[in-house]
Amino acid sequence: MADSRPFAVITGASSGIGHELARQFATHGFDILITADSGELDATAGELASAGTTVQEVVADLATPDGVERVMAAIASTGRPVDAIALNAGIGNGGAFTDIPLADEERLIAVNVSAPVHLAKRIVPDMVRRGTGRVLFTSSVASQLPGPYYATYAASKAFIQSFAHALRNELADTGVTVTTVLPGPTDTQFFTRAHMEGTPVGSSAKDDPAEVARDGFEALMADKGQVVAGSLKNKIQTAGARLMPDQLRAAVHARMTRPKEH
Repeated sequence: MADSRPFAVITGASSGIGHELARQFATHGFDILITADSGELDATAGELASAGTTVQEVVADLATPDGVERVMAAIASTGRPVDAIALNAGIGNGGAFTDIPLADEERLIAVNVSAPVHLAKRIVPDMVRRGTGRVLFTSSVASQLPGPYYATYAASKAFIQSFAHALRNELADTGVTVTTVLPGPTDTQFFTRAHMEGTPVGSSAKDDPAEVARDGFEALMADKGQVVAGSLKNKIQTAGARLMPDQLRAAVHARMTRPKEH
């Protein structure tokens, strides 16, 4: 029976790390519900559906509370408990803070901060009642350094880091685990969508999203608090950031994210 398989929800699953996370869950025996704000989900669902695996898709805009509740309604319609959720959807805004429209910053905060909190608030209590569940947050190595020229993005990931580790502590004796995965620059559509193609980081070598997703999935299943995913460079950068004062960390980060005109 399909319902004997565990059930996972993955947000931001139409491409990039989210697509590869969905693949990890599907190939490790999970039925999955995937969501994103675009029709590209059809291709993802078609690719991941295989013998014995149920893939459901929900097109929803997580920048709005209604979009989040649309996902929740789709989950409820399955009649199944959520065994794992990967809160992966995220967007970036590249450029000087003074140049970025307020509406774009508000949308980023809604997708990167409000939606994960909203979904966790709706999903985690049921996991606690059942005494089992796994929660994976996609953070970033950017969470470890102030991020000039994508300031709200780096700050949103710092929020996710703090929130996830606090939640992990609160849930330590409940049977519910919380893990964060910290990718570095990854070969996804992120830099194009954030208008950061012309920055040093945008044109640098990038990690394979499949490798990042595998690192995150394995950390989740092993109940690790966090994993710095991808290349050794990411691990060195994260470790080194702890040794520097904030203003020095900001200056180091700015060398990678500064647009050419600045």
